[in-house]
This record gives sequence, structure tokens and C-alpha cells, in this order.
Amino acid sequence: MTTPGRGDEGPADDHWASFRRGLRLGVPFGMVGFLISLSFSVLAKQAGFSTAQAIVTAAIMFAGSAQFAMLSVVSAGGGIPAALIAAGLMHSRFLAMGMALAPSLPGGALKRAAQAQASVDTSWALSSRGDGTFDRWLMFGTTLPQYVTWTTGAIAGAVFGDALGDTHRLGLDAIYPVFFLSLLIAELRDPALRPVAAAGGLLALALVPITPPGVPILAASAVALVGLVRRDP
Repeated sequence: MTTPGRGDEGPADDHWASFRRGLRLGVPFGMVGFLISLSFSVLAKQAGFSTAQAIVTAAIMFAGSAQFAMLSVVSAGGGIPAALIAAGLMHSRFLAMGMALAPSLPGGALKRAAQAQASVDTSWALSSRGDGTFDRWLMFGTTLPQYVTWTTGAIAGAVFGDALGDTHRLGLDAIYPVFFLSLLIAELRDPALRPVAAAGGLLALALVPITPPGVPILAASAVALVGLVRRDP
């Protein structure tokens, strides 16, 4: 049974319109994601991953920050526990994001958790209505092309990546930070979100050279969580 006050109760036509709009919004990010995922698979193969391992890792994790954090630990000779901790720290931002998203998803805990799997950074930000609620159908639509291109990029990189050679020479390593910078700029455009977005971004930037991978994202997530609590009436 749908929990009262949760989700979007509008007509099915409105849901389909939101989903289609999400598809259009997700395509540009999907194109960038294709290159990021391709780059990950190339680097993963160079680090000793098999073709299947690189593809499955990308398809299951579907998170560039966590994948690259894990890969950096493995490439440096770290063990699996350390790699998982690094990936977990990168994913910790979804705690704050999930808390904000949950009231906009209908159903019980398991149904909401299943729907929340469609939330990635871009779809979460784009589906925000600006009043603390989220358009879940727009989120679903935005995530779909990104997941398709992400998985396709992982396959292309794992199968054909050897022909690319050094990804740093091609500049693929610059795509990921630019991708997140674009999200930060989008948040800075909203006066209500500007202080929290700026504080989180500056804190993460300051911590990058002095802390292990994952800690800057964790700290920025804590700032976002504080901002969420302060906005909650």
C-alpha cells in the first residue's frame, strides 16, 4: 500500500511525460558516462582485471567515483578490504541523498529501496523540484540512458581498450572531475542551495591533497546532510 503523502499521484500521462523528459536530459550525461566507463575498463584491464571482471564491476557498481577509488587502491597494491572501504566512502554521499529522496518514493521500505537504485548523481539533481521533493519518473528516465551507455562503455573499453593505449595521453582522465564540476555548478545556480554546495565543494577540494581517497567526498556529504537538516522545517 502506498504511504500517504509519498510519491507522485498525478495522471499516468504526466508520469510518461516526465519519463520522456528524463530520457532527453540523460542522454548528454550518458555520452560522458560512456567515455568515463570506457576509461575505467581500460585502466582496470591494465591493473590486472579480466575482461569479464571489468564489465561486471562497472555494471554492478554503476558509480565512477567508487569504481576509480577501488581501482586506485588495487593498482597501488592494496587489499580487497581497503578497496571496498574506499568505494564505500565514495558511496557515502548517497546516505544524505537517500534521506532527501525517500519521502518522494511510494510504497514500503523494500519498494522504496528498489526505486532508489535508479538514483545517481545527475538523476538525483535533475529530478529535484527545488522544494525538497523529487520527480521519481524523471529520475527513472534520466538514469536509463546513463546506465545503458555506462555498461556499453565498459564493454567497449574491456574488449577494445588495448587499441587506445594510454588513456592519460587521450585526456580521458580529465572527464570525471569535469563531470562532477558541472553538477556543482548547477547547484550553485540555486541561491537556496548555494551556501551548502559551495561549502561542500571547497571542503572536498581542500581535503584532496591531504586525505586518503574517499574522505573528501565523505566530508562533503556531511556538509550536505547538515544543509538538509537545516532546511527541514
